[in-house]
Amino acid sequence: MSTIFRSVLPAPPTSVVIGGAPAWGRYAGFIDRVDWDALQGEWGRSWLWRRLHHKRWQFIGIAARQVYVGIAVVDLGWAVTAFTYVFDRARKEVVVDWHQDGVPSLQGHVSDQPVKGARTWFRGWRSGLLMQHDGRDELQLRVRVPGMRLHAELSTADAAPFLLAVGPIENGLGHATQKSPALPVEGWLSVKGRRFELGHAVACIDSSNGLLARETHWRWACAHSPEVGFNLQQGYFGDNENALWLDGRLIPLGLARFDFDARSPMTPWRIQTDDGLLDLLFTPEGGRQADRNMGFAASHYVQPVGTFDGWVKPHADAEPVPVRHLLGVTEDHHSRW
Repeated sequence: MSTIFRSVLPAPPTSVVIGGAPAWGRYAGFIDRVDWDALQGEWGRSWLWRRLHHKRWQFIGIAARQVYVGIAVVDLGWAVTAFTYVFDRARKEVVVDWHQDGVPSLQGHVSDQPVKGARTWFRGWRSGLLMQHDGRDELQLRVRVPGMRLHAELSTADAAPFLLAVGPIENGLGHATQKSPALPVEGWLSVKGRRFELGHAVACIDSSNGLLARETHWRWACAHSPEVGFNLQQGYFGDNENALWLDGRLIPLGLARFDFDARSPMTPWRIQTDDGLLDLLFTPEGGRQADRNMGFAASHYVQPVGTFDGWVKPHADAEPVPVRHLLGVTEDHHSRW
């Protein structure tokens, strides 16, 4: 076992706040609940400040041979929004692209329980999303939107360690995120009369909860197979959530650098980490893009779907492990919220 791997600590048992202060660090395993209310002293903030800066979201990506599916519910504090899309790899196009806004608690909710016991949902006009953990080993996923139905179970029973990252945010306060390794999927997807069986698909979970800055920008990359997977971010959260899963081991990574043309994001991306443990080329096949401007709030979002090629290492002296045609996503996201 490498010294890098040993630097990952067990997750705090119940809280991201210990003794009134944030429990900064990267940890292996689940946390029961993310709750910032116990912050005290220099970390304390008014109720109004927390209300305006508290952001929560849960994203699930499902990578299958024929399709990639993205599903999310986002709680902005003053609004809740949900989206789902289906990218058809043969057609190289997004064949379902649905989103809707609503009122927090009335039309949607993002759970403070990131994985175990989580119940995140959205109910809208002719639509509904539910992400619910059974408290044991399965996350149930139900989606019903125009043109699409999804009925799936994601198993956490024999998963490699989840990553929990808790870190400071410039112009905000702190952020906590729970990232999953590859999770096996059972179920089906129906898209405009076409049915896809998901028995050989792989899913990943991103559950995030933080007191963030008004302006937040990140680049992100995520892809998984049972043998190798990674989560990478450049931007507001530094290297806190950068991690590699290799043959069941969770290995923290250094700062990530994303080289791509923001004006033409469907051209190749080069992604590397400064510790020399990862070097990948991402080739987009297509993807989803959404730009919204409501004056007081705005967002730019592009999420290409494609494949990663290159290599990773468990430690600096190891031989490179090839990565070939690994299906996943990248993202360029800027929010004023």
